[in-house]
Amino acid sequence: MIRLLPGCFLLCMLLISNAWGRPEEANLPDILPRIKSSVVAVGTFMPTRNPRAVFLGTGFAVADGRQVITNAHVVGKELDVAHLERFAVFFRQNQQEQMQIAELVATDEEHDLALLRLAEGKLPVLELGDSSRVREGELYAFTGYPIGMVLGLYPVTHRSIISAISPNAIPVIVSRQLNVQMRKKLEAPYDVFQLDATAYPGNSGSPLYDIDTGKVMGIINKVFVQGSKENAISHPSGISYAIPAEHIQRLLAQKGN
Repeated sequence: MIRLLPGCFLLCMLLISNAWGRPEEANLPDILPRIKSSVVAVGTFMPTRNPRAVFLGTGFAVADGRQVITNAHVVGKELDVAHLERFAVFFRQNQQEQMQIAELVATDEEHDLALLRLAEGKLPVLELGDSSRVREGELYAFTGYPIGMVLGLYPVTHRSIISAISPNAIPVIVSRQLNVQMRKKLEAPYDVFQLDATAYPGNSGSPLYDIDTGKVMGIINKVFVQGSKENAISHPSGISYAIPAEHIQRLLAQKGN
């Protein structure tokens, strides 16, 4: 029998622990450049306004590179067509700030999703993964534009575990807390991913992705889900949520992409 000295035993255990716990973290810096090249700020552009560009949330390129997915509530505002206001995406490429005009081509209000199409040009795309395989306790990351224009066109990344997989709406204790939107969700609930990282309003539409493969497993939703799950809380928590990617795939399939 081989006997290990106490110091050798501790060293072996440390090496084993590092081998098990570090690979996932080490992969994130390697895939981040690819992720960031596909993530855009979503907003509007109006040539007669000051500022001309206004950020509303985050999005990411999918399919053929001309399609951008974001949250429906991000592009829910009515455009000032008379003054040539258009939806647009903003990103940094080759150290230069870029803008592309985009058209809203489809929305899925039930799952708070929207599909934009770039008027010209293409972006590197993110691949959608199988969100049905996501498990509680797994580590993921999301990249987007928290707090909108405040931090500029520099996407920010957060790591998060899947802290729970639960319905998008839960029954409230008091009936007066119910509203029409919540009643609709309670009639046809679907599962969402609850995260232990804090997402900010500008993060709405950020991709939630596997840090090993870069495949998108969900889309961050800061407002839509939180309103139904935390309606009974007078001071909303820092919990964040993501809509599973299977609903994105369904929207793309319906549009023939």
